[in-house]
Amino acid sequence: MYDIIKSSNENLGKIAGELGLTYDEIVMLRNYFTGLGRNPTDIEIQAIAQGWSEHSCYKSSKLYLKKYFSGLKSDYTILTMEDDAGVISFDKDYAYVVKMESHNHPSAVEPYGGAATGVGGIIRDVLCMGAQPVALVDSLYFGDPDNMDGNLTERFILNRVVAGIRDYGNRVGIPTVAGSTHFNKVYNGMPLVNAGCIGIVRKDHVVRSRVSVEGDLLIVCGGRTGKDGIHGVNFASKVLDKGSEENRNAVQLGNPIIKEPLIHAILEANEERIIDGMKDLGGGGLSSAVSEMLFAGGMSGIINLDKVLLKDSHMEPWEIWVSESQERMFLAIKPSNLQKISRIFEKWGIEYSIIGETVKNENLVINFNGEKILDMKLSFLTGGPMYARSYKKPEMEEKTVLDREPENYRDFILKFLSNPNICSRFNIVRQYDFTVRGNTIVKPFAGFPNHETHSDATIIKPVEESYQGLCLTSGSIPEMVGIEPYNGTMHVLSEGYRNILSSGGRPHSIVDALNFGNPENPETMYRFIESIHAISDFCKATGLPLVSGNVSFYNETDIEILPTPNMLLIGKIEDVRRAKTVEAKTPGNPIYLAGSIINDLAGSQYSSIMGTVHTKLPDMDIDELVNINKDLSDSMDYIESMHDISTGGLLMAILEMSFGGPYGIEADISDIHGRTNEKLFSELGTGILIEVRKSDEKDFLEAFSRSNIRKIGTVIDGEVKISENGRYILSAKSEKLRSIWEKGLDKYI
Repeated sequence: MYDIIKSSNENLGKIAGELGLTYDEIVMLRNYFTGLGRNPTDIEIQAIAQGWSEHSCYKSSKLYLKKYFSGLKSDYTILTMEDDAGVISFDKDYAYVVKMESHNHPSAVEPYGGAATGVGGIIRDVLCMGAQPVALVDSLYFGDPDNMDGNLTERFILNRVVAGIRDYGNRVGIPTVAGSTHFNKVYNGMPLVNAGCIGIVRKDHVVRSRVSVEGDLLIVCGGRTGKDGIHGVNFASKVLDKGSEENRNAVQLGNPIIKEPLIHAILEANEERIIDGMKDLGGGGLSSAVSEMLFAGGMSGIINLDKVLLKDSHMEPWEIWVSESQERMFLAIKPSNLQKISRIFEKWGIEYSIIGETVKNENLVINFNGEKILDMKLSFLTGGPMYARSYKKPEMEEKTVLDREPENYRDFILKFLSNPNICSRFNIVRQYDFTVRGNTIVKPFAGFPNHETHSDATIIKPVEESYQGLCLTSGSIPEMVGIEPYNGTMHVLSEGYRNILSSGGRPHSIVDALNFGNPENPETMYRFIESIHAISDFCKATGLPLVSGNVSFYNETDIEILPTPNMLLIGKIEDVRRAKTVEAKTPGNPIYLAGSIINDLAGSQYSSIMGTVHTKLPDMDIDELVNINKDLSDSMDYIESMHDISTGGLLMAILEMSFGGPYGIEADISDIHGRTNEKLFSELGTGILIEVRKSDEKDFLEAFSRSNIRKIGTVIDGEVKISENGRYILSAKSEKLRSIWEKGLDKYI
């Protein structure tokens, strides 16, 4: 037991360090327990330590999240920022459920387990809303793949993270359909693993992450509780210490073989309408799930901790309470429904135990072997501190810089194609089963079999009796956000928005997973605040709701990561049979550039290769983006294929359209404003390449009336030809260029 009442200030500081609290926070606890006239028990102080961690209570971010994200709803949102996942109307009968979260610190010290349990945790977030998980998304950020320093090489981290995602998703039978992979040396030793899940549920079957019924039974089902994952949220709420054995012990152990029947059992119980409230046991374990679900519903509870089923019979009560062992769900049901749920669990081979009941009281009470070991106000346990962290704009001399042009464009382009951030992701994505369940209509790759190119967004058909679909895309542009967090985040959102449009869908909702460094650094907080300010402004300008999110701080080892707001955008398409894909379709069809390319290489992969340091990022024209959405709505019937201009610029948009089949593109970029390298490689702007059916060209131009539009080329057979002012910058067989592009990751994976 910790004696915090009589401890000296020096010893109090040591206790705070052991628990992952600050000195001010331990003083708050001393004052609280002094008022009670006693010291905390072990379980009480451990529960508070994990409940007050950055990961659990968002103490550095919630002030600013409330300021910028309050009210970002729409008339079709059902639950946003209230429960474990967002719930959004899909049609008159169904809603889709979505969430994305990071699992960065665990993946840094145990890449396979960290990534796998990140997938497992996000599935449970969707499941606990009563939804059937139907698709997985992952966005990954790795260091320099050639880096061999550190405890783990980047190549090892890369391969084991991908393997963890592959094995968990494939074994549980949920398709991994969308995401992104990015490389930058700032992530050396500190990978970012952002996992997302989408589910579908009947609107009248949505379950809340709260319970408001007195006398309900409280049940834990699924996996047993063990010592794996103890102090996981505390570990994820501080700068990574590579040398601590605690780091590895804090990583949870996933088990998809238990998860698959657990999903069936939960969904069957929900179909019977016998679940009054439900949460998954993720970060913070029972401590977080029980406290949050009870407090949210205005209830409290009496918990008999000795009833929890254990992997290890020698666990201390506090270890049981804060363990983050995987594959567990926490339910509230009426006593009259116990027989029904017991029958369901027995059918699916799921272990469960009744650990308590709900009561109308301010205090949560925990007993262990007949002894009361916790008796505290839930409001205090779940509240946590809230900080108004100071923030400061980084001092940087703003200057205009021009990236030098290559001596030989053809040679540069051939090398550019194999760059890890430009080349194909076949080595990664082909390890995932993205077709299981048969709902994936537009896959991560589009085009001829074994001759595919990257899709802008994946499209799934979640309801069997409907042709409506969901479009999914996820990613970030850390190099842009690192230059100017507000404008950079706007460009990230613009890319996601255009990914949805290019697939034939309409943007419908947004989910964020915000990855930043140390919040105690005022410059880090400035970047964070500017980024969420941009998300707020983008949502207001486009009318899109922000439906759920996640904040991950303390992502740094020797250096701080680039600010990485990973954005998952979900679109709707009324008929999946009208989806658009990237690959060029028909020789003779004209190619149009819709929107604009900004003649600036800031934040581009070209600039990174050239080693140019930019200090200014141009604004994103959100009005033009909205107008393109309207124009595409009016002209979609005349379009054969589309591809947004993003990573790698116009050059890669042209090439990737040609890589998905036997056709190429001949383009003339003379009329585009800017220097040659800016025209080809700028990743800024609102540009989308559109292949228009030749016979419908006139009708297309009449319908596309609000935005900039210009013809820049034609679909041709088997070659890519790009010219400017009468000279060819590139003229090569598409197949030769594709062979370089598709093999870029071969030496790493």
